[in-house]
Amino acid sequence: MEENKMKKKVMVAIDESECSHHALQWALENLGDTLSASQVFIFTAQPLPNFAYLSASTYGAAPLDLITTVQKNQKKLTLALLEKAKDICATHGVDGETMTEIGDPKDKICEAVEKLKIQLLILGSHGRGALQRAFLGSVSNHCVHNAKCPVLVVRKPA
Repeated sequence: MEENKMKKKVMVAIDESECSHHALQWALENLGDTLSASQVFIFTAQPLPNFAYLSASTYGAAPLDLITTVQKNQKKLTLALLEKAKDICATHGVDGETMTEIGDPKDKICEAVEKLKIQLLILGSHGRGALQRAFLGSVSNHCVHNAKCPVLVVRKPA
């Protein structure tokens, strides 16, 4: 327990995107010594499924079994994503602790940073232009401005 108190806490926030995978790889290759001496959290947020498109069906609402199936599949995909990231960390000598939350990724990442007292947040950027960010939002931009720790945004080379 004493050892964990002295270790730095680093979180790598991931999703299923190539940009996210690149950020994890970059961090392991360029910050390997720092990460291997730190407590590393691999975090992903599962957005709430949108069943609004089903409400127009003849049922009037999404059938419960369909909702359950979608949620189970989302959970399987998330666990596979985290397991793959943990394996990638292990090949670089980094022991990553996985965690997931359900909700809007930008909010859940910032909440986890605060809750866990993270000292460095690492995440990828999709490299969207200003117009796309204005309409779609940007998880990395939100975290840069709202996370309670330094944020390292890794962009994939063009």
